[in-house]
Amino acid sequence: MGARRRAAARRARPGRGGDGLLVELPAHLSVSSLVSLARDPAALARQIRRPMPRPPAPYARRGTAFHAWLEGRWGQQRLLDPDELPGAADEGAADDAHLATLRERFERSEWAAREPLDVEVPFETIIGDRLVRGRMDAVFRSRDGGYEVVDWKTGSPPRGEEARFAAVQLAAYRLAWAQLAGVAVEQVSAAFHYVSAEVTVRPADLLDAAGLAALLDGVPAA
Repeated sequence: MGARRRAAARRARPGRGGDGLLVELPAHLSVSSLVSLARDPAALARQIRRPMPRPPAPYARRGTAFHAWLEGRWGQQRLLDPDELPGAADEGAADDAHLATLRERFERSEWAAREPLDVEVPFETIIGDRLVRGRMDAVFRSRDGGYEVVDWKTGSPPRGEEARFAAVQLAAYRLAWAQLAGVAVEQVSAAFHYVSAEVTVRPADLLDAAGLAALLDGVPAA
């Protein structure tokens, strides 16, 4: 079977209780879909087959507001107004008091005194036979002359297997920046900074291009 036919045959299976039908893995994926694929292929399949509206997420609003503040802090143009997020006007959205706490804790972090090379970097990159799209929060120059991609998180650090699944996001960012900068992936590191917890997590052994492609290849085929 040729490469195109193998790509067309790749499917994600619905979970238990489904009707047994197979679902096409889209040609275009978001980075969050990659993380979902690592965590639970069946759940991703159900979402692809029957897209459902997601309920308003106060944590998402909180994260958007914090990102907007960071862009302003570094003199960048705001790319997404918090009020543009679905559910932003709902009761229960993040309040100013919590945002103030996040700002205070960020100012105590190692990142407060550093100037990013770039922020809110959109990208498209090919992984395996799929186009993956995403947006990197910030890129810094590292002390060894390389680069470090940082993703700001306003929630709690995950543990165990969930931490491993989350690291797929950083692996994709690392690969994308290496391609954008025209450098070897080994010259790029990546980290999550959990603002509320005041901790930076740098996962070891991030997947490379082959590892991310293998993740897609692991989807059950028809």
